[in-house]
Amino acid sequence: MSQTQAQTHGTDNGKPQFYVTDEHHPEGSTMLGFWLYLMSDCLIFAVLFATHGVLGRNYAAGPSPADLFDLPLVAVNTAMLLFSSITYGFAMLQMERGAKAETLFWLGVTGVFGAAFLGLELYEFNHLIHEGAGPTRSAFLSSFFTLVGTHGLHVTFGIIWLITLMVQVGKHGLIPENKRRLMCLSMFWHFLDVVWIGVFSFVYLMGVLG
Repeated sequence: MSQTQAQTHGTDNGKPQFYVTDEHHPEGSTMLGFWLYLMSDCLIFAVLFATHGVLGRNYAAGPSPADLFDLPLVAVNTAMLLFSSITYGFAMLQMERGAKAETLFWLGVTGVFGAAFLGLELYEFNHLIHEGAGPTRSAFLSSFFTLVGTHGLHVTFGIIWLITLMVQVGKHGLIPENKRRLMCLSMFWHFLDVVWIGVFSFVYLMGVLG
């Protein structure tokens, strides 16, 4: 065999036991698999954007985006996610330098910005529901809560993943496996940033100004 070699050892029943001595994990397969996952996520958000495009004007005699959305608050929330993308870039630069402490610091800052984004989003949802503009009020609000809520769930998962990787880096350092995982999370995090720019432009800005 080429890189992996099978060796045999006797067992109690006299039958040979096979095992692989080389446990090398091909990095290309991980990145390819993660790109395929991101493409499937793109399809999910494309469907949600299309649904909102169809239902976004169906207010059922209820409030419209201009009546509900607080653009300055949404702009601050957008800034939180954009800043988190920048700080994650700083973390990746420190990772390439092999600076473990600095990498953890910027990952932590990224997590704080991500948590601030989620906090403002939950505040907006709570405010809308208390104003009587819950997801069951109209087709517009149903599509809005579904799209924005799905993105928020992705950010929540990203923060959990981020904390897990910080623990792994703190325990094992910047080993090749952790670098590969940080690269995957980097693609995921920047993907969420791009999706949110679409949400901000298509749902909030066009909803209020259109």
